[in-house]
Amino acid sequence: MATDTPRDPQDVGYTLPTILAVAVHLGIIVFSLINWPSSSAEPDSSSIVQATLVSTETFTDQAQQVTEQQAAMNTAAEPTETPDTSEPEATAPEPDTQAAEQQQAAEEAARQEAQAQAEALAEARAAAEADAQRRAEEAERVAQEQAAQAEAREAEAQRQREAEAQRAQEQAEAERQREAEAQRAREEAEALREREAEEQRQREAEAEAEAERQREAEEARAREEAEAEARREAEAEREREAAAQREREVEAQRQREAEAERQRQAAAEAAEAAMQRQLAGEAEAAANAQQAQQAANSFINIVRRAVEQAWLIPPGASDSLSATLQIRLGPSGELLAASIATSSGDSAFDRSAIQAVEQAAPFSELRDLPADQQRNLRQINLRFTPGDVR
Repeated sequence: MATDTPRDPQDVGYTLPTILAVAVHLGIIVFSLINWPSSSAEPDSSSIVQATLVSTETFTDQAQQVTEQQAAMNTAAEPTETPDTSEPEATAPEPDTQAAEQQQAAEEAARQEAQAQAEALAEARAAAEADAQRRAEEAERVAQEQAAQAEAREAEAQRQREAEAQRAQEQAEAERQREAEAQRAREEAEALREREAEEQRQREAEAEAEAERQREAEEARAREEAEAEARREAEAEREREAAAQREREVEAQRQREAEAERQRQAAAEAAEAAMQRQLAGEAEAAANAQQAQQAANSFINIVRRAVEQAWLIPPGASDSLSATLQIRLGPSGELLAASIATSSGDSAFDRSAIQAVEQAAPFSELRDLPADQQRNLRQINLRFTPGDVR
């Protein structure tokens, strides 16, 4: 974050030095453009009065002074009315020549004074130019120093702003690092809590499993003890029963012996009758067996026809395929199970045979057969070949 740099009281900026420098240069230019009078007088052989104009005010005063001097000289030169003397008039100098000489001397003095003033003015102008140059250089130096100081202050302010920005960036980076570390710490703490919770759940599960194992072990021990007690009681009961059985057997033995005697007596009497009944029974049994076989064959044919009608032979089944199914029926002819006794080697063929039996069931004709025949026909085998069921 940038901060305001305190302003130096000596820092006046570039405005004042610039104005001073421009003013000095304008003064130098104006001073150099002035038409200073030349120090040398223009000679004129035809002119009596020769003068150089240095300045309006100076030459006016000088001309007035020359006029006054000439008037004084003319006044002094005029002859005073005196008595005639014997001296000839020709010996006195002519007034015009004397006035001209005096005027020439005055002009020469004026020229020398004007030349001196021009030289002094040139020296003053040179001094002014030197002073202006010095002041311009001083102003430029001051301006350069102030510019350098301003640049230094600006550079220092820039460095301070950059340092402040760097510190702000470092603080932001440190804040981000602290936030990241805090986030990692929170995540690690959360992960630690989750691990501890998971470990606690595992410990609880293990403790519960251990308690369950202990309960099962105790129950097993209780069952074993109960079974052992039951076995002991059963053994005692068997021993009591054996003792009673032995007593009954002794009594029964006596009874059997008596009964055997009676049977031997009756056996002789019934032997003949038994022989007759046996002969009659054998004839009846043969007749019943034949009838039962006929009934069984009829039921198997019914089953075979029903299965043939329900069987959908898989396309492309070879005539050489053969599968034997074992089926078990309930008392009312319902299908209890159908399994492959001998596979054909073709799973589709085997499934079609099982589906045919399931589709043809139930076989309610089984209820019309006698009970002994029902028991014999509740489990039968069927052999499946394409076009035939045996």
